[in-house]
Amino acid sequence: MASAAIFRILRATLAVILVLAGLIVLFLMYYKSFPSPKCHPPPAHSGQLAKQANIHSTSVTDKPVMLLWFWPENRRFDFQDCKRFFKIDSCYLTDDRSLFSRAHAVLVFHRAIEDNLSNLPTSPRAKFQRWIWFNMDSPTNTRRIAGIQGLFNLTLSYRKDADIHVRWKLTLKKNTDEDIVLPKKERLLCWIVDINDLHTKSGEGHNYYRELVKHIKVDVFDRSSADFLKGENYFLTISSCKFYLSFEESVHRDYITEAFNGPLAAGTVPIVLGPPRGNYEDFAPGTSFIHVNDFPDAATLAEFLLKLEKDNEAYMKYFNWRRFYTAMHHLTEEKHKFAHAICRACEYVGMNKVYRVVPDLYKWFFL
Repeated sequence: MASAAIFRILRATLAVILVLAGLIVLFLMYYKSFPSPKCHPPPAHSGQLAKQANIHSTSVTDKPVMLLWFWPENRRFDFQDCKRFFKIDSCYLTDDRSLFSRAHAVLVFHRAIEDNLSNLPTSPRAKFQRWIWFNMDSPTNTRRIAGIQGLFNLTLSYRKDADIHVRWKLTLKKNTDEDIVLPKKERLLCWIVDINDLHTKSGEGHNYYRELVKHIKVDVFDRSSADFLKGENYFLTISSCKFYLSFEESVHRDYITEAFNGPLAAGTVPIVLGPPRGNYEDFAPGTSFIHVNDFPDAATLAEFLLKLEKDNEAYMKYFNWRRFYTAMHHLTEEKHKFAHAICRACEYVGMNKVYRVVPDLYKWFFL
């Protein structure tokens, strides 16, 4: 009898436990069905971020953060220009150094680094953070700074083999049936250059000019003082010339600058002096320019240009490429000198998460 009573008590207790467990499960299901309130922690340094006029207004957690450690040559522009001019909005671009620990990438302008590295970040680098070496100068004009060879994870340069390759590229046209119409040509051969350097500066370009001008007229515009060469007037000036001296300041592989893009975009034939012809043809059709190396001397080039001046059919062949490609007007305002490169870095950071180390920066760049 006693065992039967105990059995009934245990069975009743078990039933109560099961009922209670069921009620608890139902309560939890009912509680979770309600939408939970969204609590967003305030962004770090929100006061400082609000004061910056040149950063995106979105939350710093929405996109990878890229910190511009130095303003190159103190040329400041509105970070929204990346979206305005290049349709790039893939990173959170900022110059607020208080965001260093949260930055996915830190862009460091080479020319601004002190010889003793005292103006580089001193805080520990997060494992996810990448440092980008930013240099648009040729090896001739690049200062060697001891101790930075192994600091960087990515390279940003004009070089085609850089991680982030910056160049004003030709783009394919959708409509290839358009007629080629050139601006009115008022001059034969032009050059925009610092006129104070014209007769004193050494270098291949200036030396070649001094020989060329003995055989053909060159209309020279002073880059250092002529306000009418700013903005769109820069392209209007070049477009008034049949030929333009696209001479680079130094001769290195891939070092082909806006001096080449300007006449292409303006509807003028560039006369190039820089790396070999084959290197130019990596970036533009070989029939879009004339290379000084194609001629034994400046006198022969001058003779060729004077003949082209009188042969319009032969001259127009240098523009056949325009049926298939378009050259974009590059930004000419001083504040935008480095904007294209910075925006391209932002694009790369937003699309790539690869982490690597450049084992010897100088071994790569000064080859």
